[in-house]
Amino acid sequence: MNDQLINILSKAKLNFAILACILLIAVVGKVVEPELTNRIFVTADQLVSELFLIFAAITLGAFIPNFKLVAFGSIAAFIGAAVLIHLGVFTYLTTEYLFAVLIVVLGFASIANLYRHYREFRF
Repeated sequence: MNDQLINILSKAKLNFAILACILLIAVVGKVVEPELTNRIFVTADQLVSELFLIFAAITLGAFIPNFKLVAFGSIAAFIGAAVLIHLGVFTYLTTEYLFAVLIVVLGFASIANLYRHYREFRF
């Protein structure tokens, strides 16, 4: 394999892991609890039309050099907000909606970060 391609693939391991986890969540969720999975992914599909969320996710993925901060920071924000939902601080949010937001943000940030690495590839 080309050394340049190996270098790009090694940089993008976390991106592929995140995208594979989203796919795995969809497949396992359809087997374990299809109604919940369907509600979450329908909500995520509707969130794609929220352009400010997509722009924020793409900006995070494309312009923050350490993608680990984006990935783990998004997951930490999700966990923190989920705890606050269960404590009753956020009465207007649900964990399902929050998880759909996490899927959209991590998905678009991963794709933007992959594109950032792909741009470096020269044939």
